[in-house]
Amino acid sequence: MKKLKLLITVFTFSAGVAFFSACGGSDTNADESGSANTVTEETAVADEELDPDAKSDSKGVGKFTNVEVGATIDKAMAAKGQAIFEGKCTACHKTTDEKVVGPGLKNITNLRTPEWIMNMITNPEEMTKKDPVAKALFEKHLVQMTFQNVSDDETRQIYEFLRQNDKN
Repeated sequence: MKKLKLLITVFTFSAGVAFFSACGGSDTNADESGSANTVTEETAVADEELDPDAKSDSKGVGKFTNVEVGATIDKAMAAKGQAIFEGKCTACHKTTDEKVVGPGLKNITNLRTPEWIMNMITNPEEMTKKDPVAKALFEKHLVQMTFQNVSDDETRQIYEFLRQNDKN
């Protein structure tokens, strides 16, 4: 009995055009009796479909692996984060549910870990390539988040601002 393996790849471009490519085949060997046996191979399995709007405990990909967050919001840090957010992020994001270019960020600190958010801010391209949640967001919004050249401290301040926004 032959087994058919099929791999379909979809490339989507910003113009909304999708290209499909596929490859498939069957490998069989005959044993001494002449019966066909299937040759087993490791096959690549596509990531299962992920809801980019669902809660995730992923820490993402990047240098932030353990972020300590206090029980209360640091208002001074949040104020600095708001100023940075307004200068670097509002062209693509709102702090509501409304999508601009990228997704609205209301409730983001309840859906993602501090590490994931901070890694996405400082490492957006690698996150989009390697992190399943970031990949799903890219597939949904069809836009690569751009690197904004913020420091680690500024990133933490933006996170505190987003955290404050989610408490309101």
